[in-house]
Amino acid sequence: MPGRQWFGAMFALLAFACSDGASPPTEQDTQPQQGDTSEGRWVEASSSADVEAAAERGLIDQLVAIGYLQGSRNTRDRGVTIHDQTRAHAGLNLYSSGHAPEAILMDMNGKLVHRWHFPYEQAYGLLDKPNSNTQWWRRVAIFENGDLLAIYEGLGLIKVDKDSNLIWSSPLHAHHDLEVQPNGDIYVLTRKAHRVPRIDPEAPVLEDFVSILSEHGKLRAEMSLLEAFEGSRFASLVRKDQMSGNGDLFHTNSITVLDGRFDKKNRIFGEGNILTSMNRMGVVAVINIRLGQVVWVRQTQPIGQHDPQLLGNGNMLLFTNNMNARNDGTGDSRIEEFNPVSKALVWTYRGTEAQPFYSKYLGTAERLPNGNTLITESDAGRAFEVLPSGEIVWQFYNPNRAGDAAEFIATLPEVIRLPADFPTDWLRRESTAPN
Repeated sequence: MPGRQWFGAMFALLAFACSDGASPPTEQDTQPQQGDTSEGRWVEASSSADVEAAAERGLIDQLVAIGYLQGSRNTRDRGVTIHDQTRAHAGLNLYSSGHAPEAILMDMNGKLVHRWHFPYEQAYGLLDKPNSNTQWWRRVAIFENGDLLAIYEGLGLIKVDKDSNLIWSSPLHAHHDLEVQPNGDIYVLTRKAHRVPRIDPEAPVLEDFVSILSEHGKLRAEMSLLEAFEGSRFASLVRKDQMSGNGDLFHTNSITVLDGRFDKKNRIFGEGNILTSMNRMGVVAVINIRLGQVVWVRQTQPIGQHDPQLLGNGNMLLFTNNMNARNDGTGDSRIEEFNPVSKALVWTYRGTEAQPFYSKYLGTAERLPNGNTLITESDAGRAFEVLPSGEIVWQFYNPNRAGDAAEFIATLPEVIRLPADFPTDWLRRESTAPN
């Protein structure tokens, strides 16, 4: 596998102890959940950690507790509201939700196929409950046997089986994104809240890493993204003034391990390199993990972006949030397809007055095999599939609600369209007893 001969100075091999299995929760009602805004992702997060006598310890606690909105858009729509069976790309849909630590598998009509659920406390056994805005599953990945990986944002990574039995838990502070490789290795974004005097001599910062775990959850290697920038010709992009006062230097939010299909077009996008996005910097970057260096960047305007993906035609797809825009539903976010070499814009999707499109903090875009694009407008709790013309042929609203009148919709981090032939024989196998 490419990257096995990485420089030792860039990577630290660490020991990891897997946790024991824990009993899964009782099977929940399959109906949409309605709750209060004290749990999950409904309202604006705040860093509420008590500042201890040691000011630095208090600042680190606040950094670790950085979360997101749990969901605050007001909408009455629920479930699948548009489904053009002749033009939408058929398949199962997998998503997590800001209302709870769980993932849902549903069909194209919104019918529940399967649910996974595992509370943070059962995975880590903490006496002190962490920030509730970080306990829902930020990102999930499914295996063909029904096993599931799930990230508690900034807190940890777990693997559960199809029956929500815990297989292992990792204490690494995983966040935002992960990807499973053909050999079973797991690439995941992690972070550490600590002092980095050359960046800020007075206060701790969040430093992002690419961590590589074995299929059993054991940490094999890690690389500092800060050092990858500092050791490259793009070092000048690292600036303290982009931390916005909260110590979050990069806010790295995506990771893709390139598979080598673009080697002949541009070696920058060679096999084993990492494509990633630094939201706080307004930068999409490629990192040569063998050298431990950033080798390509594209600065985005307006600032704020997620989920860069290289397409089969060599172009790049990007969700541009436009974080500085007014959050008034006027359609300020957009999806862009562009040539990464010439930077020429090839295709774009933007909202309209009749169908606004805006997600300030999160969002994803996936190019489907039929040429359509599946977009997750996370802050609005909505996912929709568009034709190249921009016409919507499938649309889904998160059915999980909160508020006295169920007026608040839970955040929808990502909807993943699985192939129509994705293995589902595990659904028919008898459930196993809890460990």
